[in-house]
Amino acid sequence: MGQKVNPLAFRLGINRDWSSRWFAGKNRYKELLASDIKIREFVMEKLKVAGVARVLIERSINKLSITVFVSRPGVVIGRSGSGIEELRKNLEKLTGEKISINVEEIKRPDLNSYLVARSLADQIEKRMGVKRIMVQAADRVMRSGARGVKIICSGRLGGSEIARYEKRVTGSIPLHTLRADIDYACVPAKTLTAGVTGVKVWIYKPEAKEEVSDTSFIRR
Repeated sequence: MGQKVNPLAFRLGINRDWSSRWFAGKNRYKELLASDIKIREFVMEKLKVAGVARVLIERSINKLSITVFVSRPGVVIGRSGSGIEELRKNLEKLTGEKISINVEEIKRPDLNSYLVARSLADQIEKRMGVKRIMVQAADRVMRSGARGVKIICSGRLGGSEIARYEKRVTGSIPLHTLRADIDYACVPAKTLTAGVTGVKVWIYKPEAKEEVSDTSFIRR
């Protein structure tokens, strides 16, 4: 099962938590879900240069709180907080709700699977050699202290007529060990001549997180 399932979904409630934290009845569920998707798409596009890795959305009765995890928080905050204030106004206009925004810095971006996959996808879009950038990315991840990393790029690599895939594995990636802190991301690289190339990254982080309590997301 660990070979097929999404590693993040496989570990929900063990060492992974949900990216959206709210409850809703069946009448409002689809409305809030669509709102979450719009918020994430807007933030990921607006703050692309800041290295956004994750957007956490929390809702209470009268409050919508958004936490953005980025590798370059200064780009988001801006001078005297002008950047974050502009972002808040844009999101309030998009959703029609009062919003509070928090920015969290990712201390070690080379241990974040989404940022590594996004970097690889950007380089593939610039038509750089796939094998070389995979080796370089794996080396950076291992130097940052990871226990293991696996990278798979699939598609018409290098503009070839027949689709294929390249794979790079360094260290160990336990897929069935639920307590193992495995970070996973899948990012598309869109090229003009070779269509879409899929980039998948698994990173076995150095220390497993503590178990997530069932009520850890409830604020008292």
